Amino acid sequence: MTATTRAVLQVFARAPVAGRVKTRLIPALGAQGAAQLHCLLAQHVLDAAATAAATLDAELELWCTPDTSHAFFVEAARRLPLALRTQAGADLGERMHGALADALARERCPVLIGSDCAHRTSDNLRAACAALATGADVVLQPAEDGGYALIAASRIDRSLFDAVDWGSARVFAQTLARAEAAGLRAHLLTPTWDVDRPADLE
Repeated sequence: MTATTRAVLQVFARAPVAGRVKTRLIPALGAQGAAQLHCLLAQHVLDAAATAAATLDAELELWCTPDTSHAFFVEAARRLPLALRTQAGADLGERMHGALADALARERCPVLIGSDCAHRTSDNLRAACAALATGADVVLQPAEDGGYALIAASRIDRSLFDAVDWGSARVFAQTLARAEAAGLRAHLLTPTWDVDRPADLE
């Protein structure tokens, strides 16, 4: 990332359909309650991303699945200065690679985050952009469950997302190992946590 390269903050989110989001929280909250929590978390993340985008003069994109038509996405685009995009790919890795590659092809440096980190702040996003500006190829923010909550890139390799055990406690370790094997300079942010299981609600 150079002084003239603009950052793109990319938020990944599912449509908040009851029974299809936060399914591991349904025993504690019910299907509707889990969907409502998903909405609250996504709104929080989007607000933080919008604040960071304004500070960094960055673009903001909301990458939606299964498409951009859900009322939650439409309202987010009305409320905040963001572009709606549709995720595409057979699995999470393919969808993330597609979004990151799309930004890099437009000579933008992407910072991609999920929508379920309860204490996401704009400071995290600014720190990722600062790491890219000082020479990192890939920035990762580990999550306590073994995954990661943020990935940013000034260059990317498809191998980062190949044969990763998505949803397991091995995701971060596998991704870091693949970055090293591909010769990518990785920078790690302070670990964080997200809300996926009933124990996380506390």
